[in-house]
Amino acid sequence: MVTLKNDDAVVGSGDGVVVAAGSARELVDGLVSSGALDSLFERIDRGDVELTGDGGLIPELVRTALERGLEAEMTSHLGYGPVDREGKAAAGSANSRNGSYPKTLATEVGPVTIQVPRDREGSFTPRLVPKCSRRLGGLDDMIISLYAGGMTVRDIQHHLVKTVGVELSHETVSSVTDAVAEAVLEWQERPLDEFYPVMYLDAIRVKVRDGGRVLPKAAHIAIGVDMEGLKHVLGIWVQDSEGSSFWANVCAEIANRGVMDVLVVCCDGLKGLPEAIEATWPDAMVQTCVVHLIRAANRFVADNDRKAVCRRLREVYGAANADQARRRLGEFKASELGRKYPSVAATWERAWDRFTPFLQFPPMLRRVVYTTNSIESLNYQLRKVSRNRSQFPNDQAAVKLLWLAICDIEDKRARQRGKTGNGTRRKSMGRLIEGRVTTNWKQALAQLAAAYPERMEPHL
Repeated sequence: MVTLKNDDAVVGSGDGVVVAAGSARELVDGLVSSGALDSLFERIDRGDVELTGDGGLIPELVRTALERGLEAEMTSHLGYGPVDREGKAAAGSANSRNGSYPKTLATEVGPVTIQVPRDREGSFTPRLVPKCSRRLGGLDDMIISLYAGGMTVRDIQHHLVKTVGVELSHETVSSVTDAVAEAVLEWQERPLDEFYPVMYLDAIRVKVRDGGRVLPKAAHIAIGVDMEGLKHVLGIWVQDSEGSSFWANVCAEIANRGVMDVLVVCCDGLKGLPEAIEATWPDAMVQTCVVHLIRAANRFVADNDRKAVCRRLREVYGAANADQARRRLGEFKASELGRKYPSVAATWERAWDRFTPFLQFPPMLRRVVYTTNSIESLNYQLRKVSRNRSQFPNDQAAVKLLWLAICDIEDKRARQRGKTGNGTRRKSMGRLIEGRVTTNWKQALAQLAAAYPERMEPHL
């Protein structure tokens, strides 16, 4: 397989030889500075040589490199090179080269026809271009990337024809995306850390075909913040509806994969969810998301009054302690806005016991645990990706797309984290399925250690 990744990653490998992209760039720069490419550049400028397309320079370079690699593999297989009678005699083998056959490959630069060498005994098995393979690995990576970005299978077909001139069948594109199923399963069942200081739980809606009908289902997503402040997507679970009983199963599965303790779990105001969490982690503090509460409270508020209501509610969740928050809510309830919209105060009173826990913490820690915005940001991008699909054929297809989309989203975040202020790139890149570092995490972690010294001490 030939791969092409970032500047510090592997570009290609064959017969145990690894070439870094940085050295390839240095090689080209050296050829340019030496003037070795001047005549080629002149022909390109005159229009005598096309860079891409059928017979273009880049496809021909790919063809030449592949054929040279295949010839090297044949030499290694036989033990002697072409037209090397002494080498053949020394090898003592009756096998020999037997011409070649043409093979057209779909690549990132368009279709490329190569000559694959063969031997008389038919025992040669190329590794650079495996038998029955009609695509280079880079094209598969492109297909998966486009799929993760939200394009449908037919959209990908059209895009490949239009951009690189490669025409692939609907079945081929589907098989490429299906190839990640094992990786999804491995990720979904991977062991987790024993301890996460903070965890966020939320769900998004997707439409899935089930039993001949298209049903709206809930894709449950959990994010855990580790001791370094990195946010990890712990898993994706699809169920008919977002219910507390299913969340209990999700929490149990997370615990079975190694999570023994969680300090704070932030979630929406779903009835029964706090009890489901506490059944798995009895010592966890369950915090209802303040943003969910604000949305629920504004459900029946007129548009022109919402800003005023939100300003008054900020005094409640920004209070110094629970007693002050209760007084602020009472003042709002007695105000003109409170009398006009009694459902606002009623919403907060119903959730009061699950809203107030975070008020015991200092400001830095409050910002980490008061809302599920971390997972909401991810869910917003996942909705954009899934919007192009009117429905998924099954639950596994939904999980596959969401997983690929998460990989794509976190790769983008990793690239952003990898950039320095002057536009250059840092050498260290983010790891797969790891989100951004939690803001002001060091201060928040110190405040958590002060609040839960006995539970934090073993993990510091």
